Amino acid sequence: MPNEQSGQIRSVRLDHRQIRVLAHPLRMRLLGALRADGPATATSLAEALGTNTGATSYHLRQLAEVGLVAEEPDRGTARQRWWRAAHDTSSWEPSDYDDDPDARAAVEWMQVEHVRWVTEQAERWLAERATYSPQWRDAAGMSDAFLVIGPQRLQELNQEISRLVLSYREASPPDEADAKPIHFVHAAFPAQERAR
Repeated sequence: MPNEQSGQIRSVRLDHRQIRVLAHPLRMRLLGALRADGPATATSLAEALGTNTGATSYHLRQLAEVGLVAEEPDRGTARQRWWRAAHDTSSWEPSDYDDDPDARAAVEWMQVEHVRWVTEQAERWLAERATYSPQWRDAAGMSDAFLVIGPQRLQELNQEISRLVLSYREASPPDEADAKPIHFVHAAFPAQERAR
């Protein structure tokens, strides 16, 4: 969700320490929940994610130590601390961590986890799509294309797609009565050699 005061998307390019801390299943889920649903307490996050409050509090503090989440002191009490995501999006390039084997391993783990999560979300959509209106079933979809380009052009293509997605994200709230949050997934990687 955009920063409520400025309306601008807050983004962070993850440094070595942040990427290592974020490479944990519960921490990734906590940050994702705070980004998607807004500020929450450790108790409400634990209930939503099916974990315990102690573990949730610990991992929120770990994320806070590297600046990925922050406390909301105006909402908190002596017994309840509220947390928010410090940024709306995270980015990195795998080559950012070539000189740090632990950070490189963290990135590789996160990429595998992300593919697993995307697969789960796609399977859930396919299982539930019949419960959606024809308009939603027609609007949602997946596709693929084969291109022959070099890494520089591929990077330009990815950046252009990112700008387009960001323009939709920053746009005014939709006036459509049936607007819903969606998962937009984009992937681009070298195709495997096909047998001839």
